[in-house]
Amino acid sequence: MIEIKKRSSAQFDLTATPPIAERRPFQKITHDRVLDDAYTWLAAQNWRDVLRDPKTLPKDIAALVKAENAYCAKVVAPLKELRKTLVTEMRGRIKEDDADVPDKDGPYAYYGRFRDGAEHPLYCRTPRDGGPETVLLDGEALAEDHDFFDIGDTAQSPDHAQLAWSVDDKGSELYAIRTRALCDGKDRDDVVEDTDGSIVWSADSTAFYYVRVDENHRTAQVFRHIVGADPKSDRLILEETDGAWFVGLEESRCRRFGIVTIHGHDASECWLVDLRDADARPRLVAKREPKLRYGVEPHGDLLYIHNNADGADDFRICVAPLDAPQRANWRDVVPLRAGAMIVTFTVFKRYLVWMLRENSLPRIVVRDLETNDEHAIAFEEEAYALELDAGLEFDTTQLRFVYASMTTPEETYDYDMGARTRVFRKRQEIPSGHDPKNYVTRRVFAPAQDGESIPVTLLHRADFTPGGDGAPLLLYGYGAYGHSLAADFDEDALSLVDRGFVYALAHTRGGTDKGWSWYEDGKLDKKTNTFSDFIACARHLIACGYTREGAIVAQGASAGGMLMGAVLNEAPQLFAGVIAGVPFVDVLNTMLRDDLPLTPPEWLEWGNPIADAEVYDRIASYSPYDNIRAQNYPPILSIAGLTDPRVTYWEPLKWVAKLRATMTGGGPVLLHTHMGAGHAGASGRFEALEDTALEYAFAIACAARLT
Repeated sequence: MIEIKKRSSAQFDLTATPPIAERRPFQKITHDRVLDDAYTWLAAQNWRDVLRDPKTLPKDIAALVKAENAYCAKVVAPLKELRKTLVTEMRGRIKEDDADVPDKDGPYAYYGRFRDGAEHPLYCRTPRDGGPETVLLDGEALAEDHDFFDIGDTAQSPDHAQLAWSVDDKGSELYAIRTRALCDGKDRDDVVEDTDGSIVWSADSTAFYYVRVDENHRTAQVFRHIVGADPKSDRLILEETDGAWFVGLEESRCRRFGIVTIHGHDASECWLVDLRDADARPRLVAKREPKLRYGVEPHGDLLYIHNNADGADDFRICVAPLDAPQRANWRDVVPLRAGAMIVTFTVFKRYLVWMLRENSLPRIVVRDLETNDEHAIAFEEEAYALELDAGLEFDTTQLRFVYASMTTPEETYDYDMGARTRVFRKRQEIPSGHDPKNYVTRRVFAPAQDGESIPVTLLHRADFTPGGDGAPLLLYGYGAYGHSLAADFDEDALSLVDRGFVYALAHTRGGTDKGWSWYEDGKLDKKTNTFSDFIACARHLIACGYTREGAIVAQGASAGGMLMGAVLNEAPQLFAGVIAGVPFVDVLNTMLRDDLPLTPPEWLEWGNPIADAEVYDRIASYSPYDNIRAQNYPPILSIAGLTDPRVTYWEPLKWVAKLRATMTGGGPVLLHTHMGAGHAGASGRFEALEDTALEYAFAIACAARLT
């Protein structure tokens, strides 16, 4: 028998009547294929306006969205007390007056912190070696009149007299940049609108560089803004006219250059902008080539280049002269080692540092640039997560990293790269208490149908022993864009584990959990490997006695939502329920619309069905929306954002409408749409707990139906 500890009366109100979306016949013909889609009308023609002002959503669509929200609220109404309990538990694990470890930068140390009860942070500084605090930006006060408020970036000027900061107040990822004089804390009148939020200051502190977002919500241009000037007079620095490419901007570690990266899903191109020269034109490092991905860091007269050139699928680090950085001049300083993927790197004045992932686990390596001596920073747990924090200073021996595992809260260390010593700086505090000995984390490997082995990371109570019927299990997956799932500490997940759940991460193909080839084997014509891997993980956990068929709650978001839709169509009997956050489920229709923000860049991930009939057929064969079947489906909870520019609100709206119209039994099928938020949901740290509580209460209710 499956035991659910701390169980309350977790059940759905199944007397509620779901809304029925009107069917309006519509056909689209591509490559002589006819696509019938009676719910096309739910995609608002004025979607660009909706991103800026949700009130412009057409009335008939708005009525359906609100009806879906009302239906969801009625079905989960019996979970009200459970959700309150979950929020209380999760909030009890958050240190309400938490603060970052300060980052030293010149005469000051900068950090963020929270007041008790605050949703949004303060950005502060003190003198470098301690002293009175100055609050530079009060996020809580600024957010007071906004339902959504996300500070994208804060950047102090090189002379430390100004702060530039960016904010999105609708969830549409359109950030406005303001500058503040730190002598009096007042913002200037010149506001730069429609940016991606990134900020890089000029060396003389008179101007900053930023990326503008175009009318199709694509990052396309880099501009230079002189502080105090009319943004209409900003000078264009670089422009990308091909909608299949993203433009990004960051400051080099040495602070001499702005690094502009133009990147797609399988290639990149870097340009350097001299921050000391107001008239500088960007300098190309190496022109883009198919499949060539690289990133750069200048270092004196040299340029360090992290790249996959010449078959280095798991990446290598090269060096080239700064004034002659062409491909022909690249020479290895950290050569390729197959199976040990170099994930990221940085360069200090005297040290080269990189993080690699081998056997699904990360490791940090440090090299002395004068002696070439190198060493790795070691860790002992079976599964863990690691984050590299290079800090703000270039001429330093100090490296910061954050370590955690599924049982161990985050620990922040300062590491002296010369002395090879680490200093403990902070441990994530769990005010309500946490004893790692009460939990077990494990790494197991599920056999795939083609002989591959898929890593699965598990967390469960120490008093749980696999066997028999096992336990209810939440299986999380993503599997796209080369994104790996970190075996990190998730304090919220303890609310499930303490109720008898096993919590599991499926490291499917499509991510880079086992190197770059793991990603390549889960995209384009191999995309279905992601889906079969997830199902293989579920079946392996059943075979090992961690759970049983029909007792798994599957969860994924965004591209992971596509995964949820695909496995639901293929093997619904495995699941007690499915949670799909901002789910990319209408894949074929979206890839057939080149006007949408992400479609042209996404063709390198999924293929272009407009140009290629084979690609059309392949996507049509797995697109979750297009493969809904007349069969029983388990309970489904989908979460959407009305101002989401990545996965438009209508994808889950169409999906749930078609599911209800096609399925022969099961459910309920629920959709909750945030009316004033986007892809990431609520912006406040406590507001976000409401979403998690809804998801976990749904999972608990699904499991309760098994007993």
